[in-house]
Amino acid sequence: MGRKPRIDQDELRSLIAEGWSNAQLAAHFGVTDSGILQAKRAAGLSKPMTDHSRALPWKLSREHSQSGPATNLRNLSAVAQGRTIPKEKLNTALRWASRLVDNDLDVTYDPERGFQETPARGSSHIAMVLSEAEQAMRPTPNDQDVTDRPPDTTT
Repeated sequence: MGRKPRIDQDELRSLIAEGWSNAQLAAHFGVTDSGILQAKRAAGLSKPMTDHSRALPWKLSREHSQSGPATNLRNLSAVAQGRTIPKEKLNTALRWASRLVDNDLDVTYDPERGFQETPARGSSHIAMVLSEAEQAMRPTPNDQDVTDRPPDTTT
C-alpha cells in the first residue's frame, strides 16, 4: 500500500478559485473525487452538510424517501438552514405545508404505509418546519437598507 498523496491546501484553493471541477482536481492531485471532497472539508472550502433530521425525524423506507412529503420537508429544512433552492421547489413546499397548517393537519410516517395526513394534535410537526423556513426567509434588519425602512410613526 502506497503513501497517501498530500494535497497542498493553497494550491487547492487556487485551483478551486480558477473554477476547476472536482474531477479535474482529483486527476491533478492523483486522488479520487471523494479524496477531493475530504480535502475541501479539511481546508474549510466546502459548505457544511445540510442536516434534515429535525424536519424528517423518521427512518424512511427507501420507497418513501423521494415521496412528495419527504421532498417538501427536505426543501423546507434546507431553506431553514440558509440554503437556496429553486423557486418552484420552494413554492411547492410552502403551498403544501401551508395547506396542511391552514386545515389543522399534520403528517405522520409509517414505514409500511408511508406519510399520512392526520389532524394536528397539540404541537404540529408541519407547523414547526414551516415556521422555521419562513423565519429564515424573513429579511433581517441588516438585510434592509436604512432608506427602505418605513418611517417611524411612534411620536
